[in-house]
Amino acid sequence: MPELPQVEALRGWLDAQLATRAIARVQLTDFSALKTYKPPLSALVGLEISGVARHGKMLDIDAQGVHLIVHFSRAGWLKWKPEQPAAPARPGKGPLSFRLTLDDDSGFDLTEAGTQRRLAIWLADDPHDVEMIATLGPDPLAPEFTREAFDAILDAAGRSQLKGVLRDQRIIAGIGNAYSDEILHAAKMSPFTPASSLDEAGRQLLYDQIGTVLADAIERCQGLPPDKLKDDKRQAMRVHGRAGEQCAVCGTTIAQVSFADSSLQYCPGCQTGGKVLADRRMSKLLR
Repeated sequence: MPELPQVEALRGWLDAQLATRAIARVQLTDFSALKTYKPPLSALVGLEISGVARHGKMLDIDAQGVHLIVHFSRAGWLKWKPEQPAAPARPGKGPLSFRLTLDDDSGFDLTEAGTQRRLAIWLADDPHDVEMIATLGPDPLAPEFTREAFDAILDAAGRSQLKGVLRDQRIIAGIGNAYSDEILHAAKMSPFTPASSLDEAGRQLLYDQIGTVLADAIERCQGLPPDKLKDDKRQAMRVHGRAGEQCAVCGTTIAQVSFADSSLQYCPGCQTGGKVLADRRMSKLLR
């Protein structure tokens, strides 16, 4: 799933491509992806693009006050085309969900791999009319994400586990499964540490690593075109997606905890004092 660094890099790249261009055509090929009906998608045609913004992991293309908002979910992404086909796409065929063509015939496709159709598209006059945006927690790159604000988050979280706190979009916007693994590895903390157990030094360390890990990822992928961003994310991970490999920091074999529909990776040597956490599908967690 694209997370804050990839969507932020995509935002900047798209902003340069779309600036001052007008929308010539739009086509929805996966009708389940569209979550709103007013204004209609046809309202985009003829509008000049004003800019591209990001809300957490969601992309927001502003066309003269009409906002095309995209949540890529787990398997969605954007494919840029210097020249879009003139013929309409066939609905229900392949990974294509939505196509946008600009006045110079360039444009992008929104695609989704696999059979689960979770990519979501909204059209809104105000982005905060979209519930997923209205309920977002603070953005960790925003000036208001201060240490004091982070303390308030941890206080409210109580005994909730750090992994869940970091990836809950209603608590902190933009961090998902991958970067929560990376942040906790950098902070040398177990994913199941209760938020309330962190002392002053622990709070400061976790706060610092949120900023450092995300900033480093954004710097690394800034300017990359969309087709390179996912590969960059995979290659740069230190623990996420690397179960069975050696930790680059301490050499311990990276371990995994699996759940019903997801998994997390961590380093026992760096994060849990050498203890291996049990698979949550099979037995009770070892602390």
